[in-house]
Amino acid sequence: MKFSRPFIAHCIFIVGLFFTLIGIVFLLGNLANISQKRLFLSFLFGVVGAGSAFFALSLNKRAVYLFFGSFFIMVGLFLFLSALHIFPFSIQKTWPLAVVFSGLALAPVGWRKYGRFHPVFMVPAITFVILGGVLLMFSFRIVSFNFRQFVLNWWPVFLILAGIMLLLIALSNKGIERKSGEGKT
Repeated sequence: MKFSRPFIAHCIFIVGLFFTLIGIVFLLGNLANISQKRLFLSFLFGVVGAGSAFFALSLNKRAVYLFFGSFFIMVGLFLFLSALHIFPFSIQKTWPLAVVFSGLALAPVGWRKYGRFHPVFMVPAITFVILGGVLLMFSFRIVSFNFRQFVLNWWPVFLILAGIMLLLIALSNKGIERKSGEGKT
């Protein structure tokens, strides 16, 4: 099996970039007296995310890889900033950020798949971001009541939001069908 020169050049570039970045991560860990394990974990998430994004954008162009790429890059960046004590909060308090990151990762997937922000992706993305924000308020005890009390009193809001999401998706799909039907006549 013979590899082309551009392929070998890309491989050398990727390996060089990997060594440079991991060296920077460990140097920061040594200088700031931070756990090497936490830094390596954040770096691992970032590398997996960058690899998934690379596959999505250049190799197979599948949108699901872009979701995982975006999500893992955000998680890796958050873990990196947390390891450097820029975000001094524990993972137990900030776990709702995973829900926010999921919503934020859906936006580029819709753009990649449809060439624009499509409601099928944007409505759930916005919903995840809002849900994560609400859960963060309970996690940081910004509101005076607990989550259980909130759900018991305000559960119909979830039905209303689900209905609005489905209506927006249905209406946007009818608009798309109408536009595609006009182009055929």
